[in-house]
Amino acid sequence: MNQIVFIEIINPFKDKIFRLAKRLLTSTEEAEDATQEVMVKLWNKKENLNQYNSVEALAMTMTKNYCLDQLKSKRAENLKIVHNNFTDREAGLDKKMEDADSLEWVEKIMSQLPEQQQILIQLRDVEQYEFDEIAKIVDMNETAIRVALSRARKKIRESMLNTHQYGTK
Repeated sequence: MNQIVFIEIINPFKDKIFRLAKRLLTSTEEAEDATQEVMVKLWNKKENLNQYNSVEALAMTMTKNYCLDQLKSKRAENLKIVHNNFTDREAGLDKKMEDADSLEWVEKIMSQLPEQQQILIQLRDVEQYEFDEIAKIVDMNETAIRVALSRARKKIRESMLNTHQYGTK
C-alpha cells in the first residue's frame, strides 16, 4: 500500500482519533502525540489493514488503548478528562454564557464518571458512533454499552438538575 492510499484510508477519521485522545488525555499536546503514535502503528500495519473489517474501529481501539496506557503511566498522573469540543451557534451573550456554564458543569460531572462511561459517552454522544462500532472498539456487548450509557446519562442529568435547582425550593 502506498502512502497516498494509506492517507486516503486514514484521513476520514483522523480527527476522531484526535478527539478521543483529547477526551482521555486532556492535553492537546498529549492528544497530538497519541494521534501520531496511532498513525505510526497503523502505518506499520499498512500491509495487513485489508484483513480488518473496519480500519476505523481498529484505529479507535488502538487510540483508546494507547491513551489508557498513558493515563496509567507515571507521567500522566496529573491529567484529567475535559471536553473541549463545544461550539455554539452565534447565540446571544447571555445564552453563550449559560451554555458555557452548563458545559463546564457537564465536564465536571463527566470527569467524575467511571473511565469506561466517559469513553462510551465520547464515542456515542460526541463522535456519533453506532453501537456495533462501539462494541468493537471497547470490546463490550451492545446491551452492556446501552446500560452503561443509560447510567452515565442519568448521572449527568441528575447532577445537572441538582445543580440548577439548588436554592429554588
